[in-house]
Amino acid sequence: MSADCVWYLYLLECTGDSIYTGITTDVARRFAEHQSGKGAKYTRSRKPIRVLGQMRFATKSEALKAEIEIKRMSSTQKRSFCAQLPGPESEA
Repeated sequence: MSADCVWYLYLLECTGDSIYTGITTDVARRFAEHQSGKGAKYTRSRKPIRVLGQMRFATKSEALKAEIEIKRMSSTQKRSFCAQLPGPESEA
């Protein structure tokens, strides 16, 4: 697998104080898709407000496993998890 193929787990704060969790290779592009209504069905009815957090993974498999774990968390646990993540600017 190419070193250029990096996967991200991302969490979005959405309207109604909800949180959407997904994976992608480009968080900014995916966020724009969600905002334009071309993302997941969930974010079509609950518009994304901002990216709460993101984590980088070397493989899609690792990102999917992390996504499953995060989706099992409560909203409060997800917010606490995101508060511990470094900001996107430190991922360069």
